[in-house]
Amino acid sequence: MFDYLKNSFKRKIARRITKKYPSRIDIFEIKNIGQVKFANWENPLVGKKTISDDTINFFKKYLSEGDFAIDIGANIGEMTVQMSLITGTTGLTIGFDPNPMVFEILKENVLLNPEKTNLAAYNFAITDEDDEFYYNSSEASFNNGGISKQQDNSHGKYSLDTKVKGVNLAAFLAKEYPDFIHKLKLVKIDTEGYDKEIIKSITGLLTKYKPVIITECFGKNKPEEKFEQFELLQSMGYSVYYISDLNENAEIILLTSKEDMLKWKHFDLCAFGSQ
Repeated sequence: MFDYLKNSFKRKIARRITKKYPSRIDIFEIKNIGQVKFANWENPLVGKKTISDDTINFFKKYLSEGDFAIDIGANIGEMTVQMSLITGTTGLTIGFDPNPMVFEILKENVLLNPEKTNLAAYNFAITDEDDEFYYNSSEASFNNGGISKQQDNSHGKYSLDTKVKGVNLAAFLAKEYPDFIHKLKLVKIDTEGYDKEIIKSITGLLTKYKPVIITECFGKNKPEEKFEQFELLQSMGYSVYYISDLNENAEIILLTSKEDMLKWKHFDLCAFGSQ
């Protein structure tokens, strides 16, 4: 009972008072890879993230050594690291997240397994044009949130004083990673309901290289927003699937119409394009 009350108090503080929380390094044993280090965030509102054979085997269906993968909305890097364990030292995985609080932990994870990965991370939002934005959250420790041009916005009452940077992904990659663009095989997007706008901003990249897309159907989005997300992917030649989880035994169901987007409230989509 005492531990429950203590943890409850910590969570209450995290929701109301902005402060930085440290990381802890956990070690996971992965088949055919060995020990993998991962920095978890000690924020009381954040559950422990894990590196697992199940998730790595899921990404192995779509990635190989030497490939290029992008994680937009990477948070502290749970999926980013697992993707990078497959693309390896000869490939590249990049994580983007505009939240400065989680980015501190993401930066740690970029550096933890250099003998197994080639990782990069940027404290940027992905936007149509390069710009600056406010970052807001519904809780003071900034576990999650979103960007806006207005400081007072729907993402929450807590706002960071310093604006965050938004970049056009295609232009950024052309400048910083020209040797890897043609190797792009997977783009994962998880941005609290902003996924559709990001897909719009990277339509050129998706149409040209046809990477596998893993994206959220955000539960709070309106039906017409979910319909638009489905139609946008279809218009680029993608087949769209419901996926129950990001693990090797996940159930995958083909969505044949936009109305299928309403069968589940909040779920992940997997989209496959024809070359």
